[in-house]
Amino acid sequence: MTENAPLKIHDLRPAPGANKAKTRKGRGEGSKGKSAGRGTKGTRARTSVMPGFEGGQVPLQRRLPKLKGFSNALFKTTYQVVNLDRLGELFPQGGEVTLDDLVAKGAVRKNQPVKVLGTGEISVALNVQAHAFSASAKEKIAAAGGSVSEL
Repeated sequence: MTENAPLKIHDLRPAPGANKAKTRKGRGEGSKGKSAGRGTKGTRARTSVMPGFEGGQVPLQRRLPKLKGFSNALFKTTYQVVNLDRLGELFPQGGEVTLDDLVAKGAVRKNQPVKVLGTGEISVALNVQAHAFSASAKEKIAAAGGSVSEL
């Protein structure tokens, strides 16, 4: 541990030579034996409580709807986004920009759809291949002398 690093819980250790015996619960009234840390009477003082029991309140599995409705959320397409200013940083000389080039430069992960957004400016001519483009990205790439092709 360095001098200025903050102290964290996982850094704590017992002092060298320190040793504390385990508490023996439920072994007679001379120790912690009478109620063994369970308090006095009541359901929890006796045997185990049923999983999901909420003290008489209607349990979570009964409060939630039993049947699910239909949702299109399962079928939505989630794109990885790349902005134009990022493309300008990664490809300052211009030229072809394919998905493999973007993966190699670390801009996107492989095997996932990519969308190019029009945030920022671009000054070099790029021929960009991606799954989707925003309207502003198409305009700015064309204005810089490049082209777009959707996969």
